[in-house]
Amino acid sequence: MEVEGTVLCGRAFEPVEGRVVVEEGEIVAVEEAATDSDAIVCPAFVNAHTHIGDSIAKEAGAGLSLDELVAPPDGLKHRLLRAASDAEKVAAMRRSLRFMRRSGTAATVEFREGGVDGVRAIRTALDGLDVEAVVLGRETTAAMETGDGFGASGARDDDFAERRAATREAGKPFGIHAGERDSHDLDPALDLDPTFLVHVVHPDPRHLDRIERTGVPVVVCPRSNLVTGVGTPPIADLLDRTSVALGTDNVMLNSPSMFREMEFAAKVGDVPAADVLRMATVNGADLVGLDCGLIEPGRPGKLLVVDGDSDNLSGARDPVRAVVRRAGVDDVERVIL
Repeated sequence: MEVEGTVLCGRAFEPVEGRVVVEEGEIVAVEEAATDSDAIVCPAFVNAHTHIGDSIAKEAGAGLSLDELVAPPDGLKHRLLRAASDAEKVAAMRRSLRFMRRSGTAATVEFREGGVDGVRAIRTALDGLDVEAVVLGRETTAAMETGDGFGASGARDDDFAERRAATREAGKPFGIHAGERDSHDLDPALDLDPTFLVHVVHPDPRHLDRIERTGVPVVVCPRSNLVTGVGTPPIADLLDRTSVALGTDNVMLNSPSMFREMEFAAKVGDVPAADVLRMATVNGADLVGLDCGLIEPGRPGKLLVVDGDSDNLSGARDPVRAVVRRAGVDDVERVIL
């Protein structure tokens, strides 16, 4: 298979006019050549932080605080999850996953509520879809063992030392929310030596120093943080210190659209488009050891093809900025996963 257009190559997303050659699901070549295609070919997205179970309660809880919305065990989302049947949760998650696929997401890193049953539910929802999910179980060590790792709510909510040790022993990733409401839980989260942190809206300078010194990556979810009223993360400062990935967070609060998240992060965070595209692709893949998010030989052929001649994108002078700051699901020509 050959895909022609302006190809955004490698970690720099260097625009190359030509084609991507894919054989048996792997990119075997990127060839420079004249082409009549107006398409922009970029890596499919990696959504580095989701709570897809919230798909049963989209736009619920208007006006509630962050704790009232999502704090375990009795925040609104947890009450609604307990009240819903397994079939309802699976059907709602599957619809969100279909939307993610259609809008160019190849993989997601999912913090999965509901223990072992929650892990099994999202795997049922994924059946037959070509979206990859790294499922981080929550609440129990058994959920971690059934899943692909552990996703902790936050150091202020519980003592996660034993579950962190078990996750390390299993050789699986351990992610934890930190610095979302304030800075108080950042040091306890970092003390756990996590694989990555999520949110980090309120780091003090010493936290940034510690993040840089330890090399722990951070996933930011700026739309969610704005909706819950906690502020927005210092994306530029974090990028100066460590690898930063991008997630859409709770489906309850935001659509799982990486296009919307990229535009918001680029404009509110005042960071270059290429940095944001890395946050939405290869940085999320690197976070959990996935081999995708880049267009280069030897990588999986997971591609997003955007119509550069759509009414929305026609006339764009910079293809990377066009994808990050302007494109949307209506501009997608096809997704190759």
